[in-house]
Amino acid sequence: MKSPFTNKEMIIVKEWRTMSFRKDEFKVYFHSYKCEDTGEQFEDDAFAQLNYNQLVNQYRFKYSIPFPEQIISIRAKYNLSAAKMSEILGFGINGYRQYEAGEVPNQSNAKLIQLADDPHEFKKLVNYCTTLDRKFVEKIVKTIDNLLEEQKRHKRENQLENYLFSTCLPNNWTGFKTPDFRKFSEMVVFFTEKLEPWKTKLNKLLFYADFYMHKQSGFSMSGVQYQAIPMGPVPKNFNSIYEYLSNNGEIDIYYTHFANGGTGEQFKPNPNKAFEKTLFSETELQLLESIAERFKTTSTNEIIEISHKEKAWIDNIAEKKLIDYKYSFDLN
Repeated sequence: MKSPFTNKEMIIVKEWRTMSFRKDEFKVYFHSYKCEDTGEQFEDDAFAQLNYNQLVNQYRFKYSIPFPEQIISIRAKYNLSAAKMSEILGFGINGYRQYEAGEVPNQSNAKLIQLADDPHEFKKLVNYCTTLDRKFVEKIVKTIDNLLEEQKRHKRENQLENYLFSTCLPNNWTGFKTPDFRKFSEMVVFFTEKLEPWKTKLNKLLFYADFYMHKQSGFSMSGVQYQAIPMGPVPKNFNSIYEYLSNNGEIDIYYTHFANGGTGEQFKPNPNKAFEKTLFSETELQLLESIAERFKTTSTNEIIEISHKEKAWIDNIAEKKLIDYKYSFDLN
């Protein structure tokens, strides 16, 4: 970006700043361009969005306010328009649509949205709404009842995925994303198709994909939690998750027994399973491709050494702690 004063290219400055949102203060790793001649600092659209996302994400987490992806998914499961959701919850006609687009709900509206996530409670809210006509109420109640039956049928499967994936609300250990088991599974499929990596290398590829996404946008890609262990950063519960994916035909795992008594696990594509790129944005796909290209010829031992130089690993390995996504800004 060029300085509006001198027309020279400006330097990028990154620094921790305290910023305010609705009278609350939070620390943000502020990105800007600096004119070396005048000392003035500027944000382009990308930096402004990244700085804002960091600020607002912390506010949402502090007050348990749902994120846009959660707000969208709640409406989608009932197959309703944003206008109808606004009507049922008592918002202004465009209220729900604005929250989906990123406007932060006040705390009382946030509680209503969270209540609507529970089909039992949402059925009550539908019945409380006096402006809906009878046929519409019958239709939406039928949708809710079908959804409840579907949840019963898949209860065991959902419980297993929740256990393996540590499903929780967006926070600083999920990169402010709702953990998305399906998306994470497709990330595994992507790297398996591209590189056929050994398990230890795959763990690092996933770590870099999620953390670089957060570094760029303020959000992770999958919402998965990562933990520091001696071999470097790894997805939490990774062994059980990979076994589950293998049993479900998402990937194939081949075992090799080495002369030293150890066993290696290499991930290879299942010929009946193709990567579903429609789950990802263009930016996410480009990042996945760049990670695959960056580490294409890197050996498992080399990527371990690279990950051991990351502050994310150095600061957390002593207690094998979960890694806060704020470490994305320190990636080498």
